[in-house]
Amino acid sequence: MTVHFIGAGPGAPDLITVRGRDLVARCPVCLYAGSLVPKEILDFCPPGARIINTAALSLENIGAEFRTAMERGEDVARLHSGDLSVWSAMGEQIRLLNTLGIPFTITPGVPSFAAAAAALGCELTLPEVAQSVVLTRTSGRASSMPEGESLANFARTGAVLAIHLSIHTLSKVVVELIPHYGADCPAAVVYRASWPDERIYRGTLATIAAQLGAQPVERTALIMVGRTLGATDFRNSALYDGDYQRRFRTPGWRGSDE
Repeated sequence: MTVHFIGAGPGAPDLITVRGRDLVARCPVCLYAGSLVPKEILDFCPPGARIINTAALSLENIGAEFRTAMERGEDVARLHSGDLSVWSAMGEQIRLLNTLGIPFTITPGVPSFAAAAAALGCELTLPEVAQSVVLTRTSGRASSMPEGESLANFARTGAVLAIHLSIHTLSKVVVELIPHYGADCPAAVVYRASWPDERIYRGTLATIAAQLGAQPVERTALIMVGRTLGATDFRNSALYDGDYQRRFRTPGWRGSDE
């Protein structure tokens, strides 16, 4: 018996990986993260599968489901939204599984910041504009931020910021970032990226909060800040420069092998 942690992706059911879909299809037990995982993914579950919404469950309750599945010799598909490497609460479940002696696997998923970038139609890293993306959040009810991991500290680098779980503090985020990026720095809010009701708000740090005034967003939204958002005046990458010497290019090469 194995527990398979699966990143279900940002929302669109066809953004789950093939591996993730196939694991769901063969596990007789599926634990999924409530409204954050699209119901269409549950259609991949085999007939008669035990399907449990974990939204209202405690860690102890989830552990009880793991133990029951272990006693029955049934594999478990444990679905979380986005990718499992950030803000998934997978770490505490892995610790519990190790205590119980239950093996597990991890199948990554499409993260929400990637879906947001796709919705915005942009590359987050552009030559000589920004080459780093910081995935961060602000303090909330679930946990506070470690000392040193402030927005101001990250902003001093000039990196693109993908600020999760913070839409409720948008005005505070703007005030903290303007001294470092400038009021004219491009900013965007992507609500429910890749879902049917996706909404996109574009502006600058000076205008983005007001743009949400008529349609307030309370959760499931990502704040994006950085000079690469919508940038057009940047140097071309050397990647596809015909004179750029690549390890695998042969003399006279003019193709696009990478």
